[in-house]
Amino acid sequence: MGKQLNIPVYSNENSKDVIHIAKQAMSTAISKLNDVLILDTAGRLHIDEALMDELKNLKTSIKPHEILLVVDSMTGQDAVNVSEKFNEDLGIDGVVLTKLDGDTRGGAALSVKKVTGRPIKFAATGEKMSDLEIFHPDRMTQRILGMGDILSVIEKAEESFDMEQAEKLEKQLKKKEFDLDDYLLQLRQVKKMGSFSSLLKMIPGMNQIKDLKVDDKEFDKIEAIICSMTKAEKRDTRLLNASRRQRISKGSGTTVQDINKFIKSFEMTQKMMKQMKNNKGGMKKLMNNLDENALKNFKF
Repeated sequence: MGKQLNIPVYSNENSKDVIHIAKQAMSTAISKLNDVLILDTAGRLHIDEALMDELKNLKTSIKPHEILLVVDSMTGQDAVNVSEKFNEDLGIDGVVLTKLDGDTRGGAALSVKKVTGRPIKFAATGEKMSDLEIFHPDRMTQRILGMGDILSVIEKAEESFDMEQAEKLEKQLKKKEFDLDDYLLQLRQVKKMGSFSSLLKMIPGMNQIKDLKVDDKEFDKIEAIICSMTKAEKRDTRLLNASRRQRISKGSGTTVQDINKFIKSFEMTQKMMKQMKNNKGGMKKLMNNLDENALKNFKF
């Protein structure tokens, strides 16, 4: 993870003395003129007295400026008990809530804040680095009430989308039809925003639709299918006869059925894009036509 973020990481696998390793890490950080040092301690149960004593000794020896407790939001009441015990023993300064992309809406946030009296500073909605966000109480309230979190979706889009590419795509769409190259560009932009499943849960009303499941691996499959096509095939899907689809299937490691399903879905999208281009209020008409049953059957 340190390599992915281009952040130096210190470790000493030859020692099990936590305090000794922490002091070495501090000396290394100072010598390299690092601005911030994060000590990532191993996960531990609050009922394990030996490991809790280890943390107390570490706090006394290092005197950290801030102690953050990372809590699994899906563990419910246990998350509350852990937070309360750690705060009693260590005096934490804040909480990081993880797995908010799961079935839970984050109700644990209310209880953790209540028992510790400490702020929730960050929330993780996935496994990628981009999924760690600053915690916004008002937005979490909306999630808990099933109202979505559209502001976070907008922020993710602003951070992920290349405005120059977006403007270029807009100009292209005014001149020609939406093709698979355009589709692939948009797909890659959306993938930068994080898991599609977590994004859907932030959209108001989506959490009320039962059995709405999206497998993010399907997007990798779609990307492989498009990348296995020729330029001419990407421009005009009508060229995709049986032999071409078999060739694409072998090149992408997918089945012909996968390709048929995707092309059918893409051609529907293509028609919608054409409708929005030719008709005023096209987007409004499109949204009015998207009923709950259509969303349930939304597949790639």
